[in-house]
Amino acid sequence: MYYQYRLSVIATALLFGCMSCNPMGETVHKPGIEVNKSGPQWHLGAMVSAANPHAVDAATAILAKGGSAIDAVIAAHTVLGLVEPQSSGLGGGAFLLNYNNATDDLSFIDGRETAPALASIDMFMKDNEAMGFIEAWQSGIAVGTPGAVALYASAHQMGGRLPWPDLFETAIELASNGFLVSPRLAGYLPAMARRSRLAINPDTAAYFYPEGEALQEGDLLKNPAYAETLNRIASEGPSAFYTGDIAQAIVKAAKAEPNGGSISLTDLANYSTVNRPVICGPFRNLKICTTSPPSSGGAQIMIANLYDHLISDGSNDADRVAAFTDAQRLAYADRDHYFGDPDEVAIPLDALLSPAYLRHRATQRFAPQATPTPGDPATVIDDLAMVPQWARDTTEEMAGTTHLSIIDSDGNAVAMTATIEGAFGSQRWAKGFLLNNEMTDFAKAVPEDGTRLANAVAPNRRPRSSMSPTMVFDEEDNLRMVTGSPGGNSIPAYVAKTIIGVLDWGLSAQQAVDYPNIIARGEKVRVEIAQPEGKAIAEDLSSRGYKVQERAGENSGLHIIVVGTDSLDGAADKRREGKVSSIKPQTP
Repeated sequence: MYYQYRLSVIATALLFGCMSCNPMGETVHKPGIEVNKSGPQWHLGAMVSAANPHAVDAATAILAKGGSAIDAVIAAHTVLGLVEPQSSGLGGGAFLLNYNNATDDLSFIDGRETAPALASIDMFMKDNEAMGFIEAWQSGIAVGTPGAVALYASAHQMGGRLPWPDLFETAIELASNGFLVSPRLAGYLPAMARRSRLAINPDTAAYFYPEGEALQEGDLLKNPAYAETLNRIASEGPSAFYTGDIAQAIVKAAKAEPNGGSISLTDLANYSTVNRPVICGPFRNLKICTTSPPSSGGAQIMIANLYDHLISDGSNDADRVAAFTDAQRLAYADRDHYFGDPDEVAIPLDALLSPAYLRHRATQRFAPQATPTPGDPATVIDDLAMVPQWARDTTEEMAGTTHLSIIDSDGNAVAMTATIEGAFGSQRWAKGFLLNNEMTDFAKAVPEDGTRLANAVAPNRRPRSSMSPTMVFDEEDNLRMVTGSPGGNSIPAYVAKTIIGVLDWGLSAQQAVDYPNIIARGEKVRVEIAQPEGKAIAEDLSSRGYKVQERAGENSGLHIIVVGTDSLDGAADKRREGKVSSIKPQTP
C-alpha cells in the first residue's frame, strides 16, 4: 500500500530533531526565550482561545495551577461538552496536535470516531438511493464509536502535569450547580425542534425542551447525569466510559428506533486512539505543520503553496484574493479525491505535498465557472508507480464542531479540533451527553459503476475529516502560530485564511479571524458579505467569472494565537461566543 510518508516523516525528523540548533550545532536563541544559568526559559506567559467563556476560564485556571497545555485543553473541552453541546462532547471525537517546547517535539493524536464492526458500504442506501442527509444525520446508523475520552487519556499520558481528577472539577461543578444558557445554544433550539428529533427523543426533549418549551437565553441549566459521568471517568479512568453501564447506555441509545445502528459493547471496548505522523511543509521561510489523514491538515500546506505560485510581485489585493480562491479550488479537488482513512486506503500524500507537484498543479488552469478535477501526481513524481484512482467524492459534512488553541507558561502548545459532526450530533442521548453522527462523514452513496471511493464506509474505518489543527514555525523553528476552526467542509478554507492573512496579508490575529470567509470547493465560491469588504470581494470575483454565492454569515469558529517576539496575540471568532484569556509571564 502506498502510504509511507517518505518526504513527510523525513522532513518532520529534520525539522524537529533539534529545532533549537542551527546546522553547525550551535544554539539559536528563540524569540520568546530567555537564556539563564538554568537553561532557556519561555517568557511570554500563557494564552487560551476557545469557543465559550466557561471553557476558557476552566483552562486558564488549570494553567494558573501549573498545568500544561494538555491539562488545560482537557479541562476546557469537558466544559464545552456541557455548555456547547451542539458542537462537541464526550460522545464525539477529536484531533489533537501537541508541541513540546522543551523537547521540540510535535505529536498528533487521532481520536476520530470509528465505524462499528458491522458497518457496511451500503448502510446509507435505501432503494438504490442514498439516504437523505437529515434522515441519516438523526439515525443510529450514523453513530460511530466515540474517541474523545480515549484521547483525553492518551494526551494526559503524553504531557499532563496535574492529577487526572483535577481536570474534570470545573465541568463537574458547572453540571451540578448549573450554568446560564448562552444565546448561541438557545438560538439553535427553535430551529432544531422543526428540523430534527431533538424535541422528540425523550431524553433530549426533557433536557432541551423542559415542559415542551425550548430553553431560553439566561435559563439556569443543570446536568447531574453529565456530572456523574465525569465523576466516574475522573475516579476510574477511561475504562468507566468504554465499559460498564455508560457503554451500555451508548449502545442502547444508538440502537433505538428509528434507524437503529449496529454499534456494540465490543466496538467500545476495543476503541483506541492512534498516534499518527505530523506533516510539515515549507511556506517561504516558514514551516506549516499539521495533522495527517484522516485529517485534512495537508490541505493547509497545499493551499498556502499553491497560493504562492499563483501570485506575483505585481499582484494587488484583489489578485491575491483570487489566487487564494484558485488555490482552494485545486487543493479541495485533490483532498476530496485522495484523502480517507490511511489505515484502509492508499493516499499518495508525499506526492501531493511535494514542491514539484504543487508547482505543476498551480499551472493547471480551470475556467472560473468550471469545477477543477483532481490532479495526478504520477505525471510529475517519476518514482511513483501508481496513484490510486477513486470515484468522484460524494461526502457531505455538517459544522457541529469546535476548536481550541492553547499555549502554556512553558511555551508548550495544543491545537485541538473536536466534533460530534452535525448540530447536536445524532440527537441521541446517553448519561448526560449526546452521541455523534460521525458516520455521515463517509460518502453515503455507492457508485453505480462499481468504482471505489477513498472515503467509503467500511468496518472499523475512520471517516475522512476536514478538521485541520495547525501550527506554523519560522525559519529558526520557533513557534509562530496556533490555529484551527470548526466548519465542516469549509474548515480548510477557514484555517488557510488565517495562515495567509497573518503571514502574507499582514493582518493581526483578530483581523485575520474577522476577515470575510471565502470558501472555494467545487463549482461555487461562497463569500461572506456581512462586512462591506466581503461584498467588494464577491463583486470582484463575480467580475472575474466565478460563480459566487453570497452568504450573510459563515459558521467558522476560528481560535488562534500568534506568537510575537515580545507578546502573544490571540483571537476568538466573533461568529461564536468565545474569548481569549492570557496569563502574564512570571517575573524572575
